[in-house]
Parts: sequence; C-alpha cells; structure tokens
Amino acid sequence: MRRMRLLVALFVLCGLTAASSSMAAAPGSATCSGGPIAGGTYTSLTVTGFCWWAGDPVTITRNLTVADGALLNDHDFSTASVTVGGNVKVGKGAVLGLGSYNPFSGQHTTVVGNIIANQPLTMYLSFMTVHGNLISNGGGGGVTGEFRNYPTKDITVDGNMIIQGWTGGWIGVIRDHVGGNLVFSNNASVINGLVVPPVPGVVDSDSSEIMTNVVGGNLICHHNTPAAQVNPDDGGQPNTVRGHKIGECAGL
Repeated sequence: MRRMRLLVALFVLCGLTAASSSMAAAPGSATCSGGPIAGGTYTSLTVTGFCWWAGDPVTITRNLTVADGALLNDHDFSTASVTVGGNVKVGKGAVLGLGSYNPFSGQHTTVVGNIIANQPLTMYLSFMTVHGNLISNGGGGGVTGEFRNYPTKDITVDGNMIIQGWTGGWIGVIRDHVGGNLVFSNNASVINGLVVPPVPGVVDSDSSEIMTNVVGGNLICHHNTPAAQVNPDDGGQPNTVRGHKIGECAGL
C-alpha cells in the first residue's frame, strides 16, 4: 500500500509539472500554446497563447513567431537573455515583450535578423539589440478595442526603425540608437491621459514622444496625433540626427 501511495504521488507530481510547463528545453522546433518557456536552445519557436520566459538563457537559432492574438512576455512579464538567430514575426492583435525594463538585470536580448510586426496589439521593447530592421505596420486597439501603450525605449536597431499606423494609448520612441532611418508616421493616441476609460475623440497630448534618440540616417515624422514631440516634463532631450529631420520632427 505504501508503495502504491508513492507511485500515485509521483504520478500526480509529474502531472503537475507537465501542466505547469507547456514546453521542454530541448532542441528542435517548438510551439507554446500557453505557460512558461523553459530556458534552452530551440531551432524555432511559435507562440499561440499567453507565454513567458521561465529560464535563462533562451536561444532560438532561427525564427521566433508570435501568432495572431498571442501574447509573449506581456508587459515584460519575466526577464531572460534571449537570442534570436533569425527574424521575429508578430501577428495581428499579438503582443511581444522583449528585453528588460531594468538595465541592471544582467539580461541581454539580441535579434540577429529583423522584427516585423503586422497589426500588433502592441510591443514592449527595452534594453535590447536588433541587428536588422524593426518594422511595425498598423495595429493597436483602436478607439473601442483593448487599451494598450506602445513603449520602445533604450534599444539599438542597426538598420531602419519604422513604426506606422498604430492607434491606441501612449506611444513613444525614447533613447533609442538607430543606425539607419527612423520613420514615425500615422500613429494616433485616442485618449486623454487624465481620462479613464478612454474617450473617443479626446487626444492624449502626452503621446507621440520622439526624443533623446540617436539616428544615423534621417528622422521622418508625418501625420501623427498628437504631432511628434519632445516632452521636457518626461526628461526628454532633442534627437541627435546625422541625416535630416523631416516633417513633424524637423524641430526635434
């Protein structure tokens, strides 16, 4: 009887372990449908549910894909040193969190290829490096959808950074280093920072912060609501641009 109880206990323990971790840290292509992602090496990784880092480091030798509607490390839920050898692809209504809000955390995240987001709900990117381009087209919760902010802070992009057509809460590009061009266009905040819940047609004057960036190419800003700005109340400084400052960013 004692042996039987021990076997049952071990079975339950193993069952709980399997349920709490949706993935194993084994080489090969993997899909996370929900739960923690163990540290280790993966050939490729696809996220289809709400997943987060649960080990350090994580190496993905090829591509990382966040499927439509999926959430990876939402609000930088957890930190890990993540290396993606290929591209990061973010689908419609998806959320990507990479990097760490804490520069002293000791984690270092690198994307060797590009980050390409097609209508993401948002991305939380901080203290990380992208050796290719960062391209985000469309997305956000809109006027009536889920409310999100879109922070892109303290990152290095060796290529071009293009963020266009996003509609939601606050959005900003702050203290980033961009080797190529930085293009920020047709983005809109739909709220007033003092009004909760969001009120359609009321604009957050604190949004569209493009400040304290270092840009190797041109800084181009068009048709943002509110217009792109440097906000000294947030400690913002003018951008350092080797090329030209164009449009709303001409004086920034």
